[in-house]
Amino acid sequence: MTKSIKEKKLENYSSINSKSKQQKKIVVGLSGGVDSSLSAALLIEEGWSVEGLTLWLMKGQGSCCSEGLIDAAGLCEDLGISHHIIDSRNLFAEKVIEKTTQGYELGITPLPCSMCNKNVKFEEMLNWAKEQKVFTYIATGHYAQIKRIEDIKINLSKNYKYNDYLLLRGVDTNKDQSYFLYSLSQEVLSRLVLPLGKLKKEETREEASRLGLRTAQKPESQDLCLVEHYGSMSKFIDHHIPEKNGQIKHINGEVLGSHNGIQHYTVGQRKGIGISWREPLYVKKLDYKNNLVYVASIKDLLERKAIIKDLNWVSIKEPNEEIEVSAQIRYRSKPVKGRLIPIKTDNILLTLN
Repeated sequence: MTKSIKEKKLENYSSINSKSKQQKKIVVGLSGGVDSSLSAALLIEEGWSVEGLTLWLMKGQGSCCSEGLIDAAGLCEDLGISHHIIDSRNLFAEKVIEKTTQGYELGITPLPCSMCNKNVKFEEMLNWAKEQKVFTYIATGHYAQIKRIEDIKINLSKNYKYNDYLLLRGVDTNKDQSYFLYSLSQEVLSRLVLPLGKLKKEETREEASRLGLRTAQKPESQDLCLVEHYGSMSKFIDHHIPEKNGQIKHINGEVLGSHNGIQHYTVGQRKGIGISWREPLYVKKLDYKNNLVYVASIKDLLERKAIIKDLNWVSIKEPNEEIEVSAQIRYRSKPVKGRLIPIKTDNILLTLN
């Protein structure tokens, strides 16, 4: 007869020494997917006193919504742990949906996952843990790593002054999610545990199967819950932003076509622009004031400098002088060597090598 996860959990507890059993309580953010499920199970196996917490972000299907709530509750029942739900729909609408909509209206391609991590998920989890007064740590199923500066064994660059806690990439380069966690504070990092940081996705599946988790073979969800909820980012945009016809112009001033809203375009886009030209054209600039989309050839598209604002110095102290960095401007892009130069406007000039 196959042993239940509860029985396995009890066996795991019996193999841990008494000192480990007395570890402080931890609350795990559960979305109903395999990643967060395994995080909870692994922490139980290690001897933590675990409880589950799910944020209700929006109505409808999606790994973070109604379907996810059901799977998260069932998992907690299987594991024999308490499950809590926070109704975060209003906060999510304000901090993610509204901000994302505003970004697209201004010709900016926003990063909803980062907004959600900073202003909703981790803030809600940490505040809830503090209110309960019994949870010292929070945990999620993100593929990233956090280390204390005093525990780093490799030689660190002397060009930076480091904070107490460092956010590092996950071992699985295909799943690494540190890109979406850049906005987290030192307080969050000091209390955050990421059990999957040293695992690859296939190892997560294997471990979940080993522990008999109901989510072991659950299909991978979309990286973005807005896409999963609405069907596509384009449908989300159409739902929240009315169409507004305008012109598509070459940077030389020639009108090449028309569009039904700058919100449907992003800088660097090549496919789906809706125009033909003697050579491939890319979106160069979005002018929201005049409702114009500017396009250019590849030679006029690439830039080596950019002004950056609203930085979060997650792992290092804010520099007073130029520093060497690796810059990554999109989730799937490869880091490129460059320099950060502080300028008088409190912004930062990024120059790529």
